[in-house]
Amino acid sequence: MTSQKFYLLGESPSLAEEIDVPPHIDEESLRHLVASYFAIVDPKGIGFVVQDVCLTTVSDIMSSDDAVGITIDGKAVRGVPGPQGLPYIGNYFEVYPDHLGNHQRLFEKYGPLFKTTNMGSVVYHTNDPTLSNIVFGESDFFTKKLIEGHPLYPIKNKEAGVFLGDTDTEEWKTAHKFLPPAFGPKAVRHYAPTMQMTVEDSFKVFDELDERDEAWNVYPYMLKLGSQAVGKLVLGMDFKHFTSVDAPPHEMVMRIAESLSLNKKVTSMGSWYAMLPFGDPKRLRDARWRIADMVNESIERASKGVVNLDLQEAALTAENMVDYCIRATDNKGNKLPRDRIMEPLVVATGAGFTTTSSLLSWLIYGLVVYPGMQERLLQELVDNGFDEGTKIDADLINKLTFLDKYVKETQRKHNPSYQPARTSKVDMILPGGYKLPKDSVVIPAIHHIHNNTELWDNPARFDPDRWDSEKVKTRPNGSYIPFATGPRMCIGFNFALMEVKTFLPKLVYRYRFTLAKDGPIEYDPMFQLIRPNNLYVRAERRVKWPPKTE
Repeated sequence: MTSQKFYLLGESPSLAEEIDVPPHIDEESLRHLVASYFAIVDPKGIGFVVQDVCLTTVSDIMSSDDAVGITIDGKAVRGVPGPQGLPYIGNYFEVYPDHLGNHQRLFEKYGPLFKTTNMGSVVYHTNDPTLSNIVFGESDFFTKKLIEGHPLYPIKNKEAGVFLGDTDTEEWKTAHKFLPPAFGPKAVRHYAPTMQMTVEDSFKVFDELDERDEAWNVYPYMLKLGSQAVGKLVLGMDFKHFTSVDAPPHEMVMRIAESLSLNKKVTSMGSWYAMLPFGDPKRLRDARWRIADMVNESIERASKGVVNLDLQEAALTAENMVDYCIRATDNKGNKLPRDRIMEPLVVATGAGFTTTSSLLSWLIYGLVVYPGMQERLLQELVDNGFDEGTKIDADLINKLTFLDKYVKETQRKHNPSYQPARTSKVDMILPGGYKLPKDSVVIPAIHHIHNNTELWDNPARFDPDRWDSEKVKTRPNGSYIPFATGPRMCIGFNFALMEVKTFLPKLVYRYRFTLAKDGPIEYDPMFQLIRPNNLYVRAERRVKWPPKTE
């Protein structure tokens, strides 16, 4: 056994560590050995340098009398760059109010990884798929841990397990075993008839708006539509959103939307702000308590069955997720503890309808802004024999290939989710040579990954047909992540896609959508998701449809 001194190039050679190196080691094994000493995430990027000379063989490395410098991807190790900011406030005014535009500017200035400080909270951002895959992986380096500075920290709840809890907890393990079957492909097919009835129930309202010759703001109605379905399928509740044109959103919906808006405001002001006993932090806590009360009430009402069922059977039999959670039993006879049912259902409800309502709004935006999209969607429906009475199921959806490309392109260019974050478990060296401290909150910025010019040809162009191109088919892993990725990716993605692919065909077949208001479409930077706030459309009943394509 021989030894050699190694240090990170960019740091002082006086910090070199002496490492025992086994005889007959090859270069790849040496890289892994060195990586383990210095917490280098990807050993493949390691290079060795002495006095500006690259050493390419193990014998040269081991025979050096000087300490050997370690490079990462040919670069010296360095800290993560970012704007300096102002005292106390940090970079707040460099990020808000337009955080999408300002983060893009910062990526262009600082590169694929930078940090910002808002009111004392330091957050790192990346638009690089390699880095985002590392961040999303539950590994020795990263995990989902909601610490101070994490964008979800003020609404953290360990009992919510699979949604708002840390990974390394018993609550997460339990929820992760019981909840995914209720969101799997087979279970989602089971929900399709309820989804279809929900959108068809909305027709009388949209028909009346058409008869009045009235334009309407898309997001509030999509919020009511998305939450109407989620209310039935998750909580067994009828929110009665389409009893009239002016029917108000249910209190549950308003409270959840309020909590998401308040959470964004609270986290943008730094961790200290969340602790205040008054103002927005108190309103956020009050909203969460009221939501919990309403969900507990629904749990008492919603279960229709008394027989315990296997997880998969329960997912295909239960009328709603409350019923599922109460009846589902694993192969050892264990059930989800009653005191761990309420919190996951709160988050499933909120995440379910806020995400789909935002996505539905952007899908309608595409119909009225991007030429030809509505016509191509309608033609595909006609060519597949679609009519007013068509029952939408997974088999039909699989035939609607342009619909799939249209939804994908909308999620690429207008993805509602922006801030899925993970936390570093150790001090580490990332690809590119970036030094990242332990307990760093890193956000893979989905919008900026999806609009990265190094990953996508002309990303500013809305082009569903790009999904047929060879470049997109061979795109780098991690360049398209609308629901994040890794073990803690969104477990409700099957549900969301089934919902929008049921709602949109029904709406497009029945109505012709046109833009009713000129001017820029704005988003609310102080809401947890990206949604169009002022998208006004007219939805006119169709009286004729194109013939089938020959």
